[in-house]
Amino acid sequence: MSVRNRFEEKQKFGGLIGAFLEKATKGYVSSERERDRHISIDTNRGLWTRCDNCGNMLYVRFLKQNRSVCEGCGYHLSMTSTERIELLIDRDTRIPMDEDMTAQDVLSFSDEDSHQNRITTSQKGTGLTDAVQTGTGRLNGIPIALGVMDFQFMGGSMGSVVGEKITRLIEHATDQFLPLIIICASGGARMQEGTLSLMQMAKISSVLQIHQVQKGLLYISVLTYPTTGGVTASSGMLGDVIIAEPKAYIAFAGKRVIE
Repeated sequence: MSVRNRFEEKQKFGGLIGAFLEKATKGYVSSERERDRHISIDTNRGLWTRCDNCGNMLYVRFLKQNRSVCEGCGYHLSMTSTERIELLIDRDTRIPMDEDMTAQDVLSFSDEDSHQNRITTSQKGTGLTDAVQTGTGRLNGIPIALGVMDFQFMGGSMGSVVGEKITRLIEHATDQFLPLIIICASGGARMQEGTLSLMQMAKISSVLQIHQVQKGLLYISVLTYPTTGGVTASSGMLGDVIIAEPKAYIAFAGKRVIE
């Protein structure tokens, strides 16, 4: 069987499984909202997951082999920062930067939960210290500086640590004359840190100006789902080359903020 036929069979099989689950659960769920919640709980764990765009059932093993791209509609499902790094950087060439940098709850912010508890929960859940991983490595043999944001850590929000790590990455890329790639996945500035978060936008923009204009070095911005708020207004839209994943949600003020 050819590779093309193999993927066609997998796609057909996934569609049949999706239709079966749809039919099986329809009689037990009373509303559309409950039905969506039921599906997200039962099908996004284990061996199978559901495409956020077309609703097709996808076998997780094949999905990972296909770089988290739905075989049915071509939609790019979310990936962790570690998965993206493994996808992009040549094996055994990555050198991480500022891994031990962690945020401080300077404002003692608290709403439904304290800021410090949110940070601790995200650190335990993701294994990261904050919402971005930075470092250097080789991409197809070419040395680069790479920053990858992670939406699973407090919505990829850009606080003082994220801003500082990205700033140091850009400065290092400038000093070493390296091309820079930043993969954005963020809900925007981290409101729990107030002005300390908002100032990161200007800080990042200023060092990018040195990297791009004064030194004439390349910066590639990759926009994934979602890229909103202060990240869109700073590093997201300043790339010499801007690449967006298909159907990625890109905005300044998102729907919930506007409402």
